[in-house]
Amino acid sequence: MEIVLALAIGALTASGLWLLLRPRTFQVVLGLSLLSYAVNLFILAAGRLRTDAPPIVGRDGPVDPSLYADPVPQALVLTAIVISFATTALLLVVLLASRGLTGTDHVDGEEGDQ
Repeated sequence: MEIVLALAIGALTASGLWLLLRPRTFQVVLGLSLLSYAVNLFILAAGRLRTDAPPIVGRDGPVDPSLYADPVPQALVLTAIVISFATTALLLVVLLASRGLTGTDHVDGEEGDQ
C-alpha cells in the first residue's frame, strides 16, 4: 500500500511539474491542480495509513496511540482542498481575462505552438 501511494505521489508531482512548465494556460492550471493533489496525498500519508482506526481517543484511561488515526492531517487536507479549489477558480478567471486582453493563451505572449 505504501509503495503504491509513494508512486502515485511521485507520478502526480512529476506530471504536475511538467504541465506547469508548458506555455499554454490550460496546461498550467492542470499542472497546479496535479501538484495540489500530490501535496494533499503527501500530507494525508504523513498521518499514518490506517483504514480501521478511529480518529478520536475515548475517555477510558490510558490508551495506545498507535491504535488511532491522527485527525490533524485529515483536517489539513480538507482545508487544502477548499483552498486549492478557490485558487484554481481565481487563476482561471485571471487567465481568461489575460487571454481576452492579449488575444492569446500562451503564458509568454508569443504566437505558435512550442
